[in-house]
Amino acid sequence: MANLAESAARATPPSVARRVRGLSDRAIAWIFVAPTIFLLLAVNIFPLIWTIRLSFTNFRANRNREVEWVGLRNYERILTDSDIWLTMQATAHFLIWTIVFQVLIGFTLAWLINKNFRGNDFLTTMIVLPMMLSPAVVGNFWTFLYQPQIGLFNYIVSFFTGVDPSSFEMIGSVNLAPWAIVIVDTWMWTPFVMLICLAGLRSIPEYIYEAAEIDRASKWRQFWTITIPMVLPFLMLAVLFRGIENFKMFDLVVLLTGGGPGSTTELTSINLKREAFEKWRTGYASAYAIILFVTVFGLASIYVKALNKVKER
Repeated sequence: MANLAESAARATPPSVARRVRGLSDRAIAWIFVAPTIFLLLAVNIFPLIWTIRLSFTNFRANRNREVEWVGLRNYERILTDSDIWLTMQATAHFLIWTIVFQVLIGFTLAWLINKNFRGNDFLTTMIVLPMMLSPAVVGNFWTFLYQPQIGLFNYIVSFFTGVDPSSFEMIGSVNLAPWAIVIVDTWMWTPFVMLICLAGLRSIPEYIYEAAEIDRASKWRQFWTITIPMVLPFLMLAVLFRGIENFKMFDLVVLLTGGGPGSTTELTSINLKREAFEKWRTGYASAYAIILFVTVFGLASIYVKALNKVKER
């Protein structure tokens, strides 16, 4: 390594060497950081600025015509469109119920696995397995399971309820299709919440529980006064991650239901894709994307402030 450095120093022209010696540590740091910053600006900031500009126009990507400036008309049409609000309701239904189920089941599994027992590691690996699969694999796998004639899901429900397995269809029913995608997303991503909760549970010092036992606190009281408060920041962090991911959920829903039947499971991401790449209303879709971005960014900012206050307690 020393020989390599000496060779590089000898190969450096004297004029360049003098300039490098005159640079401060801060300047050298900026030289190394600048390419990364430029790449981030090119990949993230420029497309965002370009999308904001397009949102005020009637631009269509599939038509070569003069672009007109329409001002806030696209935003007004989106916010007053009843179909858009229906997709927002479908997204809210999916978002709320997946988070509720994943937090409850994930925390329960983490609490059970945190109790050391024989086969703990094997059980943890089996539970985490769905999270390792591709959404394409999961979507096709569950589409097969939901088939009323040959799928196992209907027969499992029939075994516990006595209902005829061919009497209902999960992904073909207006009432059941939203719950079908909730079930699949919960099955796939509950392990993620479980791992975060497990990290929180294992970060609690044992001496706190020992002190509580000396004070004759019951297990139930220890759970509510020690476990829940100390794991709460981890739970909130899991909710933040899953909330952001599920708000932009696309591939899994497309593979399962395609947004149907009708538009029952058409989430905002699917609706946005149809506006941009099927109807080719690029300016309108850009305004739609900006509204979604502001919504997610605003809610996430408020949530992060609440999370920081919980951490400071």
